[in-house]
Amino acid sequence: MPTPCDLAGRGVLVTRPKGQAAGLSHLIEAAGGRAIPFPTLWIEPAADPEAARRLLLEPMDLLVFTSRNAVDHALTLCPGGRLPAAARLAAVGKATAEALAAAGRAPDLVPAGRYDSEALLALPELQDLRGYRAVIVRGEGGRPLLGETLRARGADLAYAEVYRRVLPEVDAAALLARWEREVQLVIATSGEILANLMHLLGEAGRGRLLATPLAVVSERTREDAWRQGFQRVEVAARADDPALIAALCRLAEEKR
Repeated sequence: MPTPCDLAGRGVLVTRPKGQAAGLSHLIEAAGGRAIPFPTLWIEPAADPEAARRLLLEPMDLLVFTSRNAVDHALTLCPGGRLPAAARLAAVGKATAEALAAAGRAPDLVPAGRYDSEALLALPELQDLRGYRAVIVRGEGGRPLLGETLRARGADLAYAEVYRRVLPEVDAAALLARWEREVQLVIATSGEILANLMHLLGEAGRGRLLATPLAVVSERTREDAWRQGFQRVEVAARADDPALIAALCRLAEEKR
């Protein structure tokens, strides 16, 4: 696949969780950039998965997966590693849909265009859920919009929280010591990842981070970044890796 630009050796800080950045890093390298891994989020099993395990065994009309992590961790709780029975499966995004298909059943409902809760909720099949038993499979906590909206549309809703997001224990001193030489672009694929990055870099790295062009995948995260004081933020057209590379290219072109 042809790359949208030449990143010309620019260093790109990749902040995705460990084990989930290989595809994006490969595309960065293919576009002539240098991927610099710096995970700002660890994904771990839920502290107490039994409630989720029991819930996934119950009959339901709609099962909504919010992320690839939700799929992977739910499968570890299901008998035989098989997806639970449900009349309909829904996936918030493309990567989640692909994970479901790889697990044996492609989702019935996936948004087109942008991959987020708002796009999923816009689907006509989810407008009237009176009489529906629905379960959202997600990490502990998480954004409330999806669940609140499904309830408001009549669903009898429960959450199966199958994993948790943890702040890594890392020392950023070595990264900060080489920041000016090596880091020209930054990626943050969620508001939590961005907040963790700022926390891990601390006051010593705040100025350097805010001055570095940032690529994100949602308007929400761009607004978070602006409030923090970032000088340049580019939103990818979709929440997938090729769109992120295109956003990096737009940032790189401005620096030529």
